[in-house]
Amino acid sequence: MRSTYLLVSHGSRDPRPQRALENLGQLLSQKLADFPAVATATLELGPAPLHAQICSFGERTLSLGLTQLQILPVFLLPGVHVAEDIPAEVETAQKTFGSQLKIELRPHLGCQEAGLTKLLKSQMQEVAFLPNLLLPKWILLSHGSRRPGGNSTVEKIASKLGVETAYWSVKPSLETQIENLVRGGQQQIGIVPYFLFNGGITDAIAKNVAQLKQQFPAAEINLANPLGASVELADLIGNSIQK
Repeated sequence: MRSTYLLVSHGSRDPRPQRALENLGQLLSQKLADFPAVATATLELGPAPLHAQICSFGERTLSLGLTQLQILPVFLLPGVHVAEDIPAEVETAQKTFGSQLKIELRPHLGCQEAGLTKLLKSQMQEVAFLPNLLLPKWILLSHGSRRPGGNSTVEKIASKLGVETAYWSVKPSLETQIENLVRGGQQQIGIVPYFLFNGGITDAIAKNVAQLKQQFPAAEINLANPLGASVELADLIGNSIQK
């Protein structure tokens, strides 16, 4: 059955994540050329509550003669937003349409472990270190979730990449992990942010890394880019839809 697709992100006062989400939606729309419509919505700080945004796109879906709308949560961690907030908003929207329209909530982006691991590896390969006999050590830095099991995906991906983990909002912190590596004699350390787009938090991370470089002058510390609204990320989402 043909569907329309709604990419749902957290939302931010910073305009950059929204622009990136819209770019991602355009890339996905180009990939799914035979699909009728791809749009974006936000859980918070949007023009209306998420259920209202879903209803608006639901009306558009029906106007295209279609009866199925799929919600794609563009979230990396299975926290409260993914597990509780978005499902509640989808349920509210579904009640508005009854049997007229089927609204299907798909697994969040973070479930695509293999594809995300590949994308993160590409981000790591773009970072250049000075010539050194020792290989650099890497840290996968995620926002982190206090929800039980909320960080399991991060740990699995880190294991596949052979890197350490650190978290922005929970322990262990980036400073702790860098200090442990430096004490162990590590001279080159790379940090790959497990974040989708540039925004306020990635700005804060960059400032923190600049401070850590001063704190640990003996080590070469490099920061990779977040995933970004790339063709590769759109392909990952598109392939998951088409499975």
